[in-house]
Amino acid sequence: MTESSSFATIKLPPDAIEIAPDGSAVRPLLGLAGGTMAHFELAAGATSRALAHRTVDEVWFVLSGRGELWRKRGVHEEVILLEPDVCATLPRGTQFQFRASSVEAVKIVAVTIPRWPGDDEAEFVTGHWPPSISR
Repeated sequence: MTESSSFATIKLPPDAIEIAPDGSAVRPLLGLAGGTMAHFELAAGATSRALAHRTVDEVWFVLSGRGELWRKRGVHEEVILLEPDVCATLPRGTQFQFRASSVEAVKIVAVTIPRWPGDDEAEFVTGHWPPSISR
């Protein structure tokens, strides 16, 4: 992800470049001093690994597909539907896990605030569902 005082423009890479700690395929996008953006994809029928972020907040926006997101913080816990145009927050320390429907992948754009510091950011937790993928 790029940080610069100049303008930056990229096109979404055709293939995933990384695998996120949760097991989803990642296409890093751009970033600035205060945050970064990435495109995530979880294959049809897949369930991510559950984790919590140690120091960053995230905002997710679902582009396509369907699935579910489990999130838990303290005593508050919920499962929400992931479908196009849904936007959800994951404040730092929130435990979360997501899964794609059995018939289509779920594709999400996420903004991380502050910048994503690296894979050590993820703290693995016990999730709502058994994960179907590993890193």
